Amino acid sequence: MEPINGGSCLFEIHARLGSLSEKERLVADWILASPSEAVRPSIEELAERIGVSESTLFRFVRKLGYEGYQAFRIALATETVDPRSRIYEAPVGGDGAVQVVFKTAIAALELTMEKLDRAALDKAADLVVGSRSLLFLGLGGSGLVARDAYHKLVRAGIRGSAPEDFHLQLMAASQAGKEDAAIVVSHTGVNKDSLAVADSLKKAEVPIIGICTYPRSPLSKLCDIMLYSAAPSSTHVSEAFSARIAQLAIIDCLYVEVMERRGEEGARSLEAMRAAIARRRT
Repeated sequence: MEPINGGSCLFEIHARLGSLSEKERLVADWILASPSEAVRPSIEELAERIGVSESTLFRFVRKLGYEGYQAFRIALATETVDPRSRIYEAPVGGDGAVQVVFKTAIAALELTMEKLDRAALDKAADLVVGSRSLLFLGLGGSGLVARDAYHKLVRAGIRGSAPEDFHLQLMAASQAGKEDAAIVVSHTGVNKDSLAVADSLKKAEVPIIGICTYPRSPLSKLCDIMLYSAAPSSTHVSEAFSARIAQLAIIDCLYVEVMERRGEEGARSLEAMRAAIARRRT
């Protein structure tokens, strides 16, 4: 089934009111009353707010003609979010762009610092140090964060790999074991390919450290340890630039914790890396 109005999410809801079940009508009424409030939550969070099951919400978006919940959120955001906000995370323009960007990033860093679970960070550092090999996994913008984690932790002497291709990630996950560990990065925690990789790791009993923005995301349910970033101003559902900055800061925290645990061995690895790079400088 395709959207009958070529993409207007709110029109679709109005047009299909007569064909909805009683519970689906509850979803429609809630979204029509507060469309901007329905953009940001995950499917679990929105279902809880409305008072219906996740399966009801999924059936609702499929009945509207959308392949999945994420496609529905993006369509709804296109209609309800200020177009200037879709460029970044808050309206920007003119000489105010620099101020908005930096303030948004600072707010995300401060909120992440406040909310970051120190105990989870300690457990993640212990897992990294004790693992035989570490996989660094993420797709799209989250893949950049995963590769930054690899770039940082290889300095500490942590062995691992950061495959970029989705199929290579699945292959690497299938070959990992209990003695290994993985870091899986996803902003939303709902990307189906990232979830497929995490599910493959779970089946192989590989301990997983997840880095994500939304605590109630499907990724959170698959991971053994979760480290959450914050994007306080984000209204765009598919990406949040400030969340990426906060996630990079989390990676730096993890690196420092790992280096403290590795002590002299970590220091030797760091010096060996610096010496190797220094030989290439003129």
